[in-house]
Amino acid sequence: MAAYLLGQVNIKDPTLWQQYVKAVGESLTPYKAKVLLRGQWHKQLVGSSQFEQSVVIEFGSGEQLESWFHSPTYQSLVPLRDKAAEVHISSYSN
Repeated sequence: MAAYLLGQVNIKDPTLWQQYVKAVGESLTPYKAKVLLRGQWHKQLVGSSQFEQSVVIEFGSGEQLESWFHSPTYQSLVPLRDKAAEVHISSYSN
């Protein structure tokens, strides 16, 4: 069953953020995950939002998503992520 990571983002440092995005992309390769959406906030249709960007990444399973998230490779990027942006990350399955 596929699993999806939803990241909601407010960028603090665009240069650091681009470094993080590049490194995350490389870290996804062994997990055969793919970025389905990386986009700017456009319009709030219902409710309210505090984030300017979102990303949706598809994994083959929840186990793959968890394995990637807790991997030493991704965890080594957490300090860069936290310097570059305020990020909320959630996982979903269908």
